[in-house]
Amino acid sequence: MSSPALTTTPPTSSLPAQLQQIGLRALPVQLDDFLARAAKSRWSPHQMLEQLAQAEISERSRRSLERRLRLSGIKRFKPMADFEWSWPAKIERDVIERALTLDFLPEGRNLVLVGRNGLGKTMIAQNICHAAVLAGYSVRFRSAAALLEELHRQAPEGRRYKLRQYANVGLLCIDEVGYLSFDEKAADLLYEVVNRRYERKPVILTTNRPFKEWNEVFPNATCIVTLLDRLLHHADVTVIEGDSYRVRESEQETAARRRKK
Repeated sequence: MSSPALTTTPPTSSLPAQLQQIGLRALPVQLDDFLARAAKSRWSPHQMLEQLAQAEISERSRRSLERRLRLSGIKRFKPMADFEWSWPAKIERDVIERALTLDFLPEGRNLVLVGRNGLGKTMIAQNICHAAVLAGYSVRFRSAAALLEELHRQAPEGRRYKLRQYANVGLLCIDEVGYLSFDEKAADLLYEVVNRRYERKPVILTTNRPFKEWNEVFPNATCIVTLLDRLLHHADVTVIEGDSYRVRESEQETAARRRKK
Protein backbone atom coordinates (compact mmCIF):
# COMPACT_ATOMS: atom_id res chain seq x y z
CA MET A 1 0.00 0.00 0.00
CA SER A 2 1.53 3.30 -1.05
CA SER A 3 2.01 6.09 1.46
CA PRO A 4 -0.27 9.10 1.03
CA ALA A 5 1.38 12.02 -0.65
CA LEU A 6 2.54 14.73 1.72
CA THR A 7 1.05 18.14 1.06
CA THR A 8 3.14 21.16 1.84
CA THR A 9 2.39 24.85 1.79
CA PRO A 10 4.64 26.62 -0.72
CA PRO A 11 7.12 28.79 1.14
CA THR A 12 6.54 32.51 1.08
CA SER A 13 8.80 34.17 -1.43
CA SER A 14 10.59 36.58 0.93
CA LEU A 15 12.02 36.37 4.41
CA PRO A 16 10.32 39.60 5.61
CA ALA A 17 6.96 38.13 4.61
CA GLN A 18 7.76 34.93 6.49
CA LEU A 19 8.71 36.94 9.58
CA GLN A 20 5.40 38.79 9.35
CA GLN A 21 3.57 35.46 9.13
CA ILE A 22 4.97 34.36 12.50
CA GLY A 23 3.88 37.62 14.11
CA LEU A 24 7.01 39.76 14.06
CA ARG A 25 6.43 43.45 13.36
CA ALA A 26 9.70 45.38 13.77
CA LEU A 27 12.17 42.99 12.14
CA PRO A 28 10.52 42.60 8.71
CA VAL A 29 10.77 46.33 7.94
CA GLN A 30 14.34 46.73 9.22
CA LEU A 31 15.78 43.32 8.40
CA ASP A 32 18.73 44.48 6.31
CA ASP A 33 19.74 47.10 8.87
CA PHE A 34 19.34 44.59 11.72
CA LEU A 35 21.54 42.01 10.01
CA ALA A 36 24.14 44.65 9.15
CA ARG A 37 24.34 45.79 12.78
CA ALA A 38 24.54 42.18 13.92
CA ALA A 39 27.47 41.50 11.59
CA LYS A 40 29.27 44.76 12.41
CA SER A 41 28.91 44.27 16.17
CA ARG A 42 29.59 40.53 15.94
CA TRP A 43 26.56 39.67 18.03
CA SER A 44 26.43 36.21 19.47
CA PRO A 45 23.22 34.22 18.84
CA HIS A 46 22.12 35.14 22.38
CA GLN A 47 22.76 38.85 21.76
CA MET A 48 20.92 38.69 18.45
CA LEU A 49 17.86 37.22 20.16
CA GLU A 50 18.03 39.88 22.88
CA GLN A 51 18.14 42.66 20.27
CA LEU A 52 15.31 41.05 18.33
CA ALA A 53 13.15 40.83 21.46
CA GLN A 54 13.87 44.45 22.41
CA ALA A 55 12.99 45.66 18.91
CA GLU A 56 9.71 43.74 18.91
CA ILE A 57 8.77 44.96 22.40
CA SER A 58 9.44 48.57 21.39
CA GLU A 59 7.42 48.21 18.19
CA ARG A 60 4.48 46.62 19.97
CA SER A 61 4.54 49.36 22.61
CA ARG A 62 4.55 51.98 19.85
CA ARG A 63 1.61 50.33 18.07
CA SER A 64 -0.28 49.97 21.34
CA LEU A 65 0.22 53.66 22.12
CA GLU A 66 -0.94 54.69 18.64
CA ARG A 67 -4.02 52.51 18.94
CA ARG A 68 -4.91 53.83 22.41
CA LEU A 69 -4.46 57.42 21.25
CA ARG A 70 -6.65 56.78 18.20
CA LEU A 71 -9.42 55.15 20.23
CA SER A 72 -9.27 57.75 23.00
CA GLY A 73 -10.89 60.50 20.93
CA ILE A 74 -8.85 63.18 22.70
CA LYS A 75 -8.11 65.06 19.44
CA ARG A 76 -5.88 68.15 19.31
CA PHE A 77 -5.29 70.15 22.47
CA LYS A 78 -2.98 72.72 24.00
CA PRO A 79 -0.43 71.41 26.52
CA MET A 80 -0.65 72.49 30.14
CA ALA A 81 2.55 74.48 29.62
CA ASP A 82 0.36 76.96 27.71
CA PHE A 83 -2.26 77.20 30.46
CA GLU A 84 -2.42 80.67 32.02
CA TRP A 85 -2.87 79.94 35.70
CA SER A 86 -3.11 83.63 36.49
CA TRP A 87 -6.14 84.24 34.24
CA PRO A 88 -8.98 82.55 36.18
CA ALA A 89 -10.18 84.56 39.17
CA LYS A 90 -10.32 81.29 41.10
CA ILE A 91 -8.62 77.96 40.38
CA GLU A 92 -7.35 75.19 42.65
CA ARG A 93 -4.02 74.63 40.97
CA ASP A 94 -2.90 72.01 43.49
CA VAL A 95 -5.96 69.83 42.75
CA ILE A 96 -5.37 69.98 39.00
CA GLU A 97 -1.62 69.40 39.20
CA ARG A 98 -2.22 66.42 41.48
CA ALA A 99 -4.73 65.02 38.98
CA LEU A 100 -2.10 65.37 36.25
CA THR A 101 0.06 62.90 38.21
CA LEU A 102 -2.80 60.37 37.73
CA ASP A 103 -2.82 59.48 41.41
CA PHE A 104 -6.63 59.31 41.37
CA LEU A 105 -6.75 56.53 38.77
CA PRO A 106 -5.69 53.55 40.93
CA GLU A 107 -8.05 54.79 43.65
CA GLY A 108 -11.00 54.90 41.24
CA ARG A 109 -11.78 58.49 42.28
CA ASN A 110 -13.66 60.84 39.99
CA LEU A 111 -12.62 64.35 39.01
CA VAL A 112 -15.30 66.95 38.32
CA LEU A 113 -14.40 70.33 36.82
CA VAL A 114 -17.06 73.02 37.19
CA GLY A 115 -16.92 76.44 35.58
CA ARG A 116 -18.16 78.82 32.93
CA ASN A 117 -17.44 78.31 29.25
CA GLY A 118 -13.95 79.19 28.06
CA LEU A 119 -11.99 78.67 31.28
CA GLY A 120 -9.95 75.67 30.17
CA LYS A 121 -11.91 72.76 31.64
CA THR A 122 -11.73 70.75 28.42
CA MET A 123 -8.05 71.55 27.94
CA ILE A 124 -7.26 70.33 31.46
CA ALA A 125 -9.28 67.15 30.95
CA GLN A 126 -7.58 66.45 27.61
CA ASN A 127 -4.14 66.81 29.18
CA ILE A 128 -5.02 64.41 32.00
CA CYS A 129 -6.46 61.90 29.52
CA HIS A 130 -3.37 62.16 27.31
CA ALA A 131 -1.11 61.54 30.30
CA ALA A 132 -3.20 58.47 31.13
CA VAL A 133 -2.78 57.11 27.60
CA LEU A 134 0.98 57.60 27.81
CA ALA A 135 0.94 55.77 31.15
CA GLY A 136 -0.68 52.74 29.51
CA TYR A 137 -4.35 53.25 30.38
CA SER A 138 -7.20 52.79 27.96
CA VAL A 139 -9.08 56.09 27.68
CA ARG A 140 -12.29 57.38 26.11
CA PHE A 141 -12.81 61.13 25.81
CA ARG A 142 -16.34 62.00 24.70
CA SER A 143 -18.57 65.03 24.89
CA ALA A 144 -21.78 64.34 26.79
CA ALA A 145 -23.75 64.95 23.60
CA ALA A 146 -21.68 62.48 21.56
CA LEU A 147 -21.74 59.78 24.25
CA LEU A 148 -25.49 60.00 24.83
CA GLU A 149 -26.30 60.17 21.14
CA GLU A 150 -24.16 57.09 20.50
CA LEU A 151 -25.93 55.14 23.23
CA HIS A 152 -29.39 56.38 22.27
CA ARG A 153 -29.20 55.35 18.62
CA GLN A 154 -28.10 51.78 19.36
CA ALA A 155 -30.39 48.79 19.25
CA PRO A 156 -30.71 47.08 22.68
CA GLU A 157 -27.88 44.60 22.11
CA GLY A 158 -25.62 47.29 20.67
CA ARG A 159 -26.41 49.56 23.61
CA ARG A 160 -25.48 46.84 26.09
CA TYR A 161 -22.18 46.34 24.25
CA LYS A 162 -21.40 50.07 24.29
CA LEU A 163 -22.31 50.34 27.97
CA ARG A 164 -19.88 47.53 28.75
CA GLN A 165 -17.18 49.38 26.82
CA TYR A 166 -17.77 52.62 28.70
CA ALA A 167 -18.00 50.73 31.99
CA ASN A 168 -14.66 48.96 31.60
CA VAL A 169 -12.35 51.47 29.91
CA GLY A 170 -9.52 52.57 32.21
CA LEU A 171 -10.49 56.25 32.24
CA LEU A 172 -13.66 57.84 30.89
CA CYS A 173 -13.99 61.58 30.36
CA ILE A 174 -17.48 63.03 29.81
CA ASP A 175 -17.02 66.58 28.58
CA GLU A 176 -19.45 69.50 28.43
CA VAL A 177 -22.35 68.29 30.54
CA GLY A 178 -24.82 71.17 30.63
CA TYR A 179 -24.07 72.78 27.29
CA LEU A 180 -27.19 71.16 25.84
CA SER A 181 -30.46 69.99 27.37
CA PHE A 182 -31.42 66.32 27.26
CA ASP A 183 -34.52 64.28 27.93
CA GLU A 184 -35.05 61.85 30.79
CA LYS A 185 -33.89 58.93 28.61
CA ALA A 186 -30.49 60.60 28.22
CA ALA A 187 -30.30 61.08 31.99
CA ASP A 188 -31.02 57.38 32.49
CA LEU A 189 -28.21 56.47 30.07
CA LEU A 190 -25.74 58.81 31.78
CA TYR A 191 -26.71 57.35 35.13
CA GLU A 192 -26.17 53.85 33.75
CA VAL A 193 -22.64 54.74 32.62
CA VAL A 194 -21.71 56.39 35.93
CA ASN A 195 -23.32 53.64 38.00
CA ARG A 196 -21.47 50.88 36.16
CA ARG A 197 -18.17 52.62 36.90
CA TYR A 198 -19.09 53.48 40.49
CA GLU A 199 -16.32 52.46 42.92
CA ARG A 200 -14.56 50.62 40.09
CA LYS A 201 -13.20 52.98 37.47
CA PRO A 202 -12.62 56.76 37.48
CA VAL A 203 -14.60 59.38 35.58
CA ILE A 204 -13.54 62.88 34.61
CA LEU A 205 -16.53 65.13 34.03
CA THR A 206 -16.65 68.78 33.01
CA THR A 207 -19.73 70.95 33.36
CA ASN A 208 -20.61 74.61 33.02
CA ARG A 209 -23.65 74.25 35.29
CA PRO A 210 -23.73 73.97 39.09
CA PHE A 211 -25.27 70.73 40.26
CA LYS A 212 -28.41 72.44 41.53
CA GLU A 213 -29.18 73.32 37.87
CA TRP A 214 -28.84 69.79 36.48
CA ASN A 215 -32.61 69.40 36.66
CA GLU A 216 -32.69 72.04 33.92
CA VAL A 217 -30.16 70.09 31.86
CA PHE A 218 -32.21 66.89 32.25
CA PRO A 219 -35.78 68.14 32.74
CA ASN A 220 -38.30 65.59 34.05
CA ALA A 221 -35.52 63.09 34.87
CA THR A 222 -36.04 61.26 38.15
CA CYS A 223 -32.51 59.87 38.52
CA ILE A 224 -30.56 63.15 38.89
CA VAL A 225 -30.18 62.93 42.68
CA THR A 226 -28.97 59.33 42.45
CA LEU A 227 -26.72 60.14 39.50
CA LEU A 228 -25.01 62.95 41.41
CA ASP A 229 -24.77 60.76 44.50
CA ARG A 230 -22.80 58.13 42.56
CA LEU A 231 -20.72 60.69 40.67
CA LEU A 232 -19.68 62.77 43.69
CA HIS A 233 -19.34 60.10 46.39
CA HIS A 234 -15.65 59.48 45.64
CA ALA A 235 -14.70 62.63 43.74
CA ASP A 236 -12.51 65.70 43.76
CA VAL A 237 -14.74 68.59 42.71
CA THR A 238 -12.95 71.77 41.71
CA VAL A 239 -14.58 75.02 40.64
CA ILE A 240 -12.94 77.42 38.19
CA GLU A 241 -14.20 80.99 38.14
CA GLY A 242 -13.45 83.93 35.89
CA ASP A 243 -13.99 85.31 32.41
CA SER A 244 -13.66 83.32 29.22
CA TYR A 245 -10.23 82.90 27.63
CA ARG A 246 -11.86 82.83 24.22
CA VAL A 247 -13.66 86.14 24.76
CA ARG A 248 -10.38 87.72 25.84
CA GLU A 249 -8.50 86.29 22.82
CA SER A 250 -11.23 87.55 20.48
CA GLU A 251 -11.01 91.02 22.00
CA GLN A 252 -7.21 91.00 21.68
CA GLU A 253 -7.39 89.93 18.03
CA THR A 254 -9.94 92.64 17.28
CA ALA A 255 -7.76 95.27 18.96
CA ALA A 256 -4.70 94.06 17.02
CA ARG A 257 -6.55 94.33 13.69
CA ARG A 258 -7.67 97.84 14.51
CA ARG A 259 -4.10 98.91 15.31
CA LYS A 260 -2.93 97.65 11.91
CA LYS A 261 -5.47 99.82 10.04
